[in-house]
Amino acid sequence: MNAPTPAEHLLPHVHQREVPAACIDALRQRFGERCSTALAVREQHGRDESSFAAPPPAAVVFAESTADVAAAVALASQYRVPVIPFGVGSSLEGHLLAVQGGISLDVGRMNQVLSVNAEDLTVTVQPGVTRKQLNEAIRSTGLFFPIDPGADASIGGMCATRASGTNAVRYGTMRENVLGLEVVTASGEVIRTGTRARKSSAGYDLTRLMVGSEGTLGVITEITLRIYPLPEAVSAAVCSFPSIEAAVRTTIQIIQIGIPIARVELIDSNTVRMVNAHAKLGLREEPMLLMEFHGSPAGVQEQAQQVQEIASEHGGNAFEWASTPEERTRLWTARHNAYFAAIQSRPGCRAISTDTCVPISRLADCLLDSVAEADASGIPYFLVGHVGDGNFHFGYLLDPAIPQERVTAEQLNHQLVARALALGGTCSGEHGVGLHKMEFLRTEAGDGAVAMMRTIKQALDPHNILNPGKIFAL
Repeated sequence: MNAPTPAEHLLPHVHQREVPAACIDALRQRFGERCSTALAVREQHGRDESSFAAPPPAAVVFAESTADVAAAVALASQYRVPVIPFGVGSSLEGHLLAVQGGISLDVGRMNQVLSVNAEDLTVTVQPGVTRKQLNEAIRSTGLFFPIDPGADASIGGMCATRASGTNAVRYGTMRENVLGLEVVTASGEVIRTGTRARKSSAGYDLTRLMVGSEGTLGVITEITLRIYPLPEAVSAAVCSFPSIEAAVRTTIQIIQIGIPIARVELIDSNTVRMVNAHAKLGLREEPMLLMEFHGSPAGVQEQAQQVQEIASEHGGNAFEWASTPEERTRLWTARHNAYFAAIQSRPGCRAISTDTCVPISRLADCLLDSVAEADASGIPYFLVGHVGDGNFHFGYLLDPAIPQERVTAEQLNHQLVARALALGGTCSGEHGVGLHKMEFLRTEAGDGAVAMMRTIKQALDPHNILNPGKIFAL
């Protein structure tokens, strides 16, 4: 691969497309006060959790129904204006930035749980429903939705980026848990993909095509999901290790012998220290595995005993249990806030985050070499990983006033991704491609596969209005 490009240099090749005044007027006529051109509103919708900066969109439209989305997209199509779907703004790879101008289409007000089919273990929701809201809504049924990317992301955004998170090792990712969609196409037409049935052999799998398309092929307006019975028993545990390698070797053995662990998260000593300071915890500041077990009381006890024995073989110590919901919530909240704890540890910094995933057998090789490079660089960083499925995240903490730190961080990111690809992995386990990983996608998939993706994009969005400038350049 070529030398890495500093993040601020990734945007100039993308041009701002003019939004005609007539388009804004038409949107105002259709949406009234729900079409805003106020700078503060536009700036809010012109950034996400990435380190990129781009001009804000020309306007923000707040949709409240599928009909609203269809009308907004149809007007955008008429005037050849880009449309960028917006949920809660928690993405990390620049997905929400208006790099070619246009309008931001906020679906956050489309936040209704439309139907719960407890007998079939399915639920249908609008895209603005967040994962926490969904689980609160279905808690009384004894069911839950397990996909947990950490942030309280919207279900529509989680579909768009093919999110996964801490429970993926047992319950899979959004790819496995989305059964059907309602989607507004680039022309403003409303289509449906999939059904509530658990399987189908009917035609192309348009649901899987849309899941992970990052808003470039359609705007998702309704989602049907798999849901699961709440486990009879849940127990969490933390275990400290003398080294990252020992923690990783423990994880590999847990997975390879088939223990059905629900969550297994790696946190390095840097991150434990940051989390302790942020959440007022007293965790041992050593590499740590944070684990959770689901099942019957006897099954949970058996799983935990097996894991404790494996951990002991690798030097694991200070095995501590969190059996009450309050204790578990405190631990997992601290883990989910690791990103914010890291940002707080270096006031004024920005983070460049990456999220490679490799086959579990190559996890130690990839992770340990990447840690050594990060340590040698002198750049502060945090490391967390959903290591049960070979997925881990580095976050490099940059001082925006020191340009060389960004260059160094991009080099580290480049080397990490190149290593993951060489080991049979992927450039992104769950964050998506967005802006940051466009070249890595080409390296991973090959020119022929990317050309096929472009062909699909051009066929479904001939005027390139749906979140243009993401995943690949046209």
